[in-house]
Amino acid sequence: MEPEAPEGEGAPLALLLRHARLYDPEPAGVRDVLAVGERIVAIGSDLELPPWAADCPRLELEGRIVIPGLIDQHVHIAGGGGEGGPINRTPEIQLTDLTRAGVTTVVGVLGTDGATRSVQGLLAKARALEAEGLTAFIYTGAYEVPTRTITDNPRTDLVLIDRIIGVGEIAVSDQRGSHPSPHELARLAGEARVGGMLGNKAGVLHCHLGSGPKGLEPLRAVLADWDVPVDVLVPSHLNRNAALVREALTWGRDGGLIDLTSDIRPTAADPGAVSAHVAAAQLWEAGVAWDRITFSSDAQGSSPVFDEAGQLTAIGVASARTLWEEVRLLVEAGMSLEQAIRPVTTHVARVLKLAGQGRIGIGGPADLLVLDDDLRIEAVVARGRLMVWNRRAVRTGRFESRA
Repeated sequence: MEPEAPEGEGAPLALLLRHARLYDPEPAGVRDVLAVGERIVAIGSDLELPPWAADCPRLELEGRIVIPGLIDQHVHIAGGGGEGGPINRTPEIQLTDLTRAGVTTVVGVLGTDGATRSVQGLLAKARALEAEGLTAFIYTGAYEVPTRTITDNPRTDLVLIDRIIGVGEIAVSDQRGSHPSPHELARLAGEARVGGMLGNKAGVLHCHLGSGPKGLEPLRAVLADWDVPVDVLVPSHLNRNAALVREALTWGRDGGLIDLTSDIRPTAADPGAVSAHVAAAQLWEAGVAWDRITFSSDAQGSSPVFDEAGQLTAIGVASARTLWEEVRLLVEAGMSLEQAIRPVTTHVARVLKLAGQGRIGIGGPADLLVLDDDLRIEAVVARGRLMVWNRRAVRTGRFESRA
């Protein structure tokens, strides 16, 4: 059947996916999946909707692939940028920018501009996306140190504010940052770590890595000189250039986490960039444990290019759609689908301590993607709601038209 667009703001009643070729993310054969409310309640054969939900959607998938919804841990949900002046401030992300990209769980970041944008505004946008049907979290902070918070410090933000799961994104080795010392980074990591312990959160320090010559050296100094567990530090954009990928190789072999940005790709303006799927394959083949590698999109962040004098020469806007594109490219290069989807499902869920996320299991969230034989996204279910069907958005954000 082709379901009608959902109406109203209430929780979904039920949804049945029939004859799905399930990857949970391991291949699980052809199964039916029944969701009631926001959770999966049954996985098996010949399932039926309960009598009280007979009018709810029943999707006959005829062996199409179903995988967990994607987790994007680095998105400028409230907009980003601003390099080059106010005209370069990027807009807020819309619900369908994420759902049509297959993203069902998102983590918001602030970025360069902690002056005209705020963690409060970031939190409000996360709550709006939650109301529209996604799962949304944020990091407290911005590029600079001391960083931006809602309460008196990052630790208190983590303990008291439900959607805050870490601190970031803090700029390291970047001309746009405040050039924090390793000691300052260690103090922030301690705030994140203890705040996470007290608030039962991930408590990570999410770091933006720029193209500065020090690279990962400041984070290495943190681990060498202070009692900071390696999994507290989550450096992102490590495929910015070949030199940083080489550093990431050593960092990953030593047990460090590596977040690759799907929107970083070689272009005429930035020929030295390394695509995420290329960097991931290089790292894995060189001996980095696969579970240390994650992907994120940097969606709605500006993509500035600077010359050797630090002057802005070009700027663009990152897209969430690149996240799934890079996963497909891993498969096209010969990786199994089961392995290729892990950097955007189970690996991220483990890093961020998102229980049940990144998998398809009874009692877990009903976050699902339906793929065709060419691995294109045909349908998206988030928290039990049908968001995309036949590649068309059937649920839109409050202030966007039907996409």
